[in-house]
Amino acid sequence: MTGRPATFVEGFHNEDHVRLMPYRPLGETGMLVSALSFGASSLGSVFRTTDISESVEVVKTCLQEGINYIDTAPWYGQGKSETVLGKVLPTVPRSSFYISTKVGRYDLDPTKKFDFSAERTLKSVDESLQRLGLDYVDVIQIHDMEFAPSLDIILNETLPALQKVKNSGKARFIGITGYPLNNFKEVLERSTVKIDTVLTYCRASMNDFALKDWLPYFKAKGVGVVNASPISMGLLSNRGPPEWHPATKHIKDACAQAAAYCQERDVDISRLGLRFSLEEEEIPTTLVSTASRVNLLKNLQSVYTPLDDKEKQVLKEVMTKYMEPLNNAHWEGVEVADYWQKIKSLQETSTPYT
Repeated sequence: MTGRPATFVEGFHNEDHVRLMPYRPLGETGMLVSALSFGASSLGSVFRTTDISESVEVVKTCLQEGINYIDTAPWYGQGKSETVLGKVLPTVPRSSFYISTKVGRYDLDPTKKFDFSAERTLKSVDESLQRLGLDYVDVIQIHDMEFAPSLDIILNETLPALQKVKNSGKARFIGITGYPLNNFKEVLERSTVKIDTVLTYCRASMNDFALKDWLPYFKAKGVGVVNASPISMGLLSNRGPPEWHPATKHIKDACAQAAAYCQERDVDISRLGLRFSLEEEEIPTTLVSTASRVNLLKNLQSVYTPLDDKEKQVLKEVMTKYMEPLNNAHWEGVEVADYWQKIKSLQETSTPYT
């Protein structure tokens, strides 16, 4: 639907632009969320050094223009993202936005990076609320649960702790996040705690649209889907992915060729990537992260403006030539294996000789 959602506040929002934004139900939460949502990872200087005053302006602008769902985490800048949001959110109407944060991923030190224990989970929520300057979040999520030593920890410790958080009124709904899609099914089938949302990334993009096959399952479970990174963490951009990107050479090469093909035809591949995700109406919302007001307005314009005939034709050609032959190729397991190898190496070097 388009129009004025429940989050609309007279005098705060740009009503003309709010009416251009599609809003979709997030599972059975009762929340109608903007098709384009704001991923606040960039506010933590995750991708580049950011200016706090510009970051504050970006958050205000995205809310006034009709984005009503914000996603953050303690991991983003080790609290910086939440701290920047805490400079803005207490100053705007609380009814104008929904916010989600996460538990489980924290520190740059590999030995302290993940902690899915019940004790740390409860402490983390209180820390996040303090940084955000809020009494509650709308969704509290488990961050990248594939990095847990076992999903049993997620089921037996983290989720029951989040149920306590929900019962206390510090969160309204519970979510799980991660890259591997099969993990969602296992946790949803085994959990005694009601799970309201799932967040996954790079799985509803031009190069990998595997999420589409899972949408009927999530819908049947009453679970709302949050999609992140429609440009696949930079794969679908003229600049290309960052050096740390875990995709295989095969995937990177195909995306680089697609980007060059678009450039030759004066078409922005990132705009194609964003529209490709947004046009799947069964996906409630797609997160895009930026700490640049110029880029935010560019992303919003992509929501308001459908692809023209030339862009549609180039998209069709790119999908046929480069994307569909990938057959939803992915990098599941690559980062997890690398993480546990680092942990093993650290343990070996710290073990004293006897």
